[in-house]
Amino acid sequence: MDHLVYPRERSLGLITLILGSLFWLLLAIGTMGVALLFLGLGFLLYLFAQSALIAYIKGNGVALTAAQFPDLQAHFEACCERLQINKRPQAFVLNGGGALNAFATKFLGREYVVILSDVVDAMDTHPDGVRFYLGHELGHLRMKHLSWHFLRWPVLWLPLLGAAYARAREYTCDRHGQACSSSPENAARALLALAVGGKRWADLNLPAYQQQAEGNRGFWTSFHELCSGYPWLSNRVLRALDAAASVPRRNPLAYVMAAFVPFAGRLGAGFGLLILVYIVGVLAAVAIPAYQDYVAKAGLTSALQQSQATRAGLGQYYEKNEQVPDSLADVGLAEQLPDGSQLSLNSQNMVLSVQTKHGELKFVPRVSEQNVITWECVGGASVPAKRLPSTCKPAEE
Repeated sequence: MDHLVYPRERSLGLITLILGSLFWLLLAIGTMGVALLFLGLGFLLYLFAQSALIAYIKGNGVALTAAQFPDLQAHFEACCERLQINKRPQAFVLNGGGALNAFATKFLGREYVVILSDVVDAMDTHPDGVRFYLGHELGHLRMKHLSWHFLRWPVLWLPLLGAAYARAREYTCDRHGQACSSSPENAARALLALAVGGKRWADLNLPAYQQQAEGNRGFWTSFHELCSGYPWLSNRVLRALDAAASVPRRNPLAYVMAAFVPFAGRLGAGFGLLILVYIVGVLAAVAIPAYQDYVAKAGLTSALQQSQATRAGLGQYYEKNEQVPDSLADVGLAEQLPDGSQLSLNSQNMVLSVQTKHGELKFVPRVSEQNVITWECVGGASVPAKRLPSTCKPAEE
């Protein structure tokens, strides 16, 4: 059954599984297990949300049995046999409200396949079509796409990688659907209902549609597929007809742009760009103030170091003359540091002020019993404590 797996799914699945598992491991270690508590809470939320979906399916859908829609049940059993699925999921028909779709889900170890009523009606004269949709969803269950999703989840939003893995899964499941159909053309026509609706698919010119796929080489067409979890339907039809078919090559520049757009699942590139803007905004909100604090602290630290010679000169003058000089000029000291910071001296108490572009530092002299001057560094009133050099203390309020 290996031929039912799209080749790239194996490599992409392994990459996402390893990266996702490493993320969870590092998160658990880095938070000393605290993250596990939040994961437990997340699981409870998932449990309630998923239970609501299962309850809705069971409460509003119709289970396929030998007594209820035996023709659909026969198609379902035939697909399970063809795909060698021994443990049967539970299958339901659910009102689609106009939507042509089917889906697979699971809850507490029990698996479910749901086919919407509009698909059943659209494929009323095309039994292979029903089998294709059932086979596609059984493919998700057979390949354990739902079982390992949680481990992969942290990295699935990554640009290119998450979308590529999602598209590979769809190609794999299309192969499962094709395996349940009697011919590649019947599988392809089942897919065409997604393009033209529940009636026109039967009259669609398949060769002409294949030619249409050749137009999918443009930049924007390539870009949006690279950001999407679903391949273009025209490409899916090509590969449903021939698993080895080559789809149109994408525009290389589209990869460059798509590399900056997080994968947003079915919401597409537009929402992915919003996520990118949000991520950039959050990073900017955190990084810019942190960078500003770093620059300010570095500037103040430099001013502290550059003013060391001035403090030493004032200390020597006081120890020799036992009086405070009237100005820095009286001691032969400069009133400006190499970085442009301005120095000023209080002739009453010999407090040295250093005015920098990042704020003010004050150096308060302390005289020991041996008449030796030491200096205490105090930040200016407008300088936050986090920007001060480690040897300085904040100004008293």
